[in-house]
Amino acid sequence: MNVLLLGATGMVGHGILHACITDVSVRSVTVVTRRTPALTHPKVRVLTHQDFTDLTPLRSELAAIDACHYAIGTSSTGVTEADYTRVTRDYALGAASILVELGNRPAFIYVSGRSADGSENGPVMWARVKGSAENALRALPLRTHILRPGYIRPLHGARPSSFAARAFYTATGPLYPVLRRMCPDWTTSTEAVGRAAIALSRPGIPSPSTLTSRDINRLAGM
Repeated sequence: MNVLLLGATGMVGHGILHACITDVSVRSVTVVTRRTPALTHPKVRVLTHQDFTDLTPLRSELAAIDACHYAIGTSSTGVTEADYTRVTRDYALGAASILVELGNRPAFIYVSGRSADGSENGPVMWARVKGSAENALRALPLRTHILRPGYIRPLHGARPSSFAARAFYTATGPLYPVLRRMCPDWTTSTEAVGRAAIALSRPGIPSPSTLTSRDINRLAGM
């Protein structure tokens, strides 16, 4: 299986990249990024690209892709809805659109959020935008799967980009077993997200599907 990964330098993307490297069913990982990810491996190919709304210049490099894992994310704090939409929705549609043009109908796994608003009319900006992205991706002729994790425990070197988020995960890390028992629909890990994304990439998985943390953990075997 040949995987396209967007967001490899983020916490969740790092987890997916680690899972791809360690899974024997993944033959190659094409990482499209603005900067080199921390993890390197012989089966990882890094393509540096700036405009994620248009992957047309990479068209020839993506012809053999079997699955796209979209893990680009950003905090909604202090950003406009337009800027948040560009990263959360427009970048994802840019990747999905080029894959549709190539005609292979690969699996598209989109990492969303637990409270994404599919109605697109709710009061919370980030939830509306996530819901809008989910709906737009489902409308495309791809095997689309949506992951809606809540609390994600970083593992295997994955770490959030901001100091505040790192402090939060450091403080809450010891509580993970308790959180997992008390809130199974909300709690998962970067490793489980990565394993679930790979499992959803394989042929024969019904589409579309929307998975909570409980579903992600079950599919990941964790």
